[in-house]
Order: sequence, then structure tokens, then C-alpha cells
Amino acid sequence: MNQSTSHKSSQPISNGVKFAVIETGGKQYLVKPQDKIRLEKLPGESGANITFDKVLLVGEGDKVSLGTPYLSQNTIAGKILKQGRADKVLVMKYHNKTRYRRKRGHRQLFTEVEITAI
Repeated sequence: MNQSTSHKSSQPISNGVKFAVIETGGKQYLVKPQDKIRLEKLPGESGANITFDKVLLVGEGDKVSLGTPYLSQNTIAGKILKQGRADKVLVMKYHNKTRYRRKRGHRQLFTEVEITAI
């Protein structure tokens, strides 16, 4: 195996574009302007503006600002595109030799957001 193909390149993430890492819904997301991301359900209607104040990291090119744990002066602006429900996920339970079978479905609520400004 060629050693040069087994390692990732050391290219910067953004190539001069501003990016950030935000925390919402107990998860962390790497975002850039005009990104469309699906998050856990957030309050608000379609077309409403939203701000994320739990910013963990902001970077542009080689300059990176890291929070401990959050950056207090930075906020990320976004616009809610739609509220919806994801595709159904089936959950099956089965015990052999006991005639035990259970089938349940689940549809997770989500909010689709477009990042407008960092």
C-alpha cells in the first residue's frame, strides 16, 4: 500500500472561507455561510431568524479562535427553512422460542436551518 494515499492531506478546512463549530441539541456542527443543516427540533416557524450563541470555535484560513468552552463575543445567524419529520425508522424486538415479537416505528422531528452569517 502506498503510504501517501493512506494519510489525509494537511489542507486547511476552509481555504479562506469563514467557518465555525456550534453546539445545539447536545451535538456539535461544523458550519460555513450558506450551509443547510438538519438539527434537532428548535422552536420557531419557517422563515424565522435564529441565532446560535453556543459557539465553540471560529476560524478563517489559518486564524482560529477557540472558546473555553464558548466564545462569548461570537454568534451565528441562521434562518429556519422548514420544520419536519424524518423518515420512519422501524425498531424490531424478537425473542426466539417464546413467540415474542414487537415492531415499533419512530419519526424524529427536525429543523432545517440555513446559516446566513458568522
